Amino acid sequence: MRLIRFGSPGAERPGILDENNVRRDLSNRFSDWDREFFNGGGMERLSEYLSIHPRPTAVGDDERWAAPVARPGKVICIGLNYSDHARESNMEIPKEPIVFQKGSNTVVGPYDPIIIPRGSEKTDWEVELGVVIGKNARYLETKEEAKNHIAGYTVVNDVSERAFQLERGGQWTKGKSCDNFSPTGPWLLTADEVADVHDLRLQLRVNGQTMQDGNTGNLIFDVYYIVHYLSQFMTLEAGDLILTGTPAGVGLGMKPPLYLKAGDTVELEIDGLGEQKQVCEHA
Repeated sequence: MRLIRFGSPGAERPGILDENNVRRDLSNRFSDWDREFFNGGGMERLSEYLSIHPRPTAVGDDERWAAPVARPGKVICIGLNYSDHARESNMEIPKEPIVFQKGSNTVVGPYDPIIIPRGSEKTDWEVELGVVIGKNARYLETKEEAKNHIAGYTVVNDVSERAFQLERGGQWTKGKSCDNFSPTGPWLLTADEVADVHDLRLQLRVNGQTMQDGNTGNLIFDVYYIVHYLSQFMTLEAGDLILTGTPAGVGLGMKPPLYLKAGDTVELEIDGLGEQKQVCEHA
C-alpha cells in the first residue's frame, strides 16, 4: 500500500494512493497515520477495511500533499553512510553509525518550499531513504528482527545549512533543524511491497541538473542493521522516522562548493517511492 496524507498544514488527513494513482480519503475511518495507528494494529485494520471498501472517496486535485506520516516523535539521522559522500566531505568512513537528530517539526510535505534560513549562505541538499518504524523496538536481538519493526519507506530531503552545522560550534543539530528542512513523501510504501530495500536508485536534481545519483546497495550500514543498532541505545517508537544517509553529490562536496538560493528548484526521487519537488525561498 501507499499511504499518503493531504490537507493544509495543521489540518492534514490520512489517505492512500490507489493503483490508478488516485488519492483516496480515509479520514472518516482513521484519525491519522501516527504512533497510535501503527502500534494499535492499524495496518491490519486498514487492509481489512480496503478489502471491503476498495474505492474510498477521491481527494480533490487541489489538496496539498502532506508528509505521509504524522509528525514523528523522533527524526533520527545516520551521517556519512555512503563511502563516496564521506570522501567528498573529507571525513573518515565511520566504524560505527554516526547518529544525530533533527527537529520533528522539520517534517513537511514533498512539494512544500525549502526555506533558506536568515543569514544562510550554505543551504544544501541531500536525498535520503526514509524508514518509518511500525512498532516499538527496544534491544532487538538481531538485525533480522528489525524487519518486523519497519512500517515502510519514503523519500526525504535532508536539507542542511553547512555553516550552521559545521562552523558554529556544537554538534549538527543547528544546521539540520531549520524550518522545512525535511520534505517527506509523497507516499509511504509499505515494507511488504519493497522487493529489495538495498537496491533502490536515489537521484536529485537542482535546476534540472543531476547532482546525486546513487543506490542503497552502497550503504555502509544497511537498513536493518541501523534499526537494530539504534534499538540498543533508545526505544524506537512507532511512527519514528530514520534517515539513512545520502550518496555523493551534495553542494558541500562540489569544487567550488555550490549552495541553494531563492528561486532554485530541487527535484528528487527514489525507485518506487515517488518524486518530490521544492522551490527555495527566503525565510
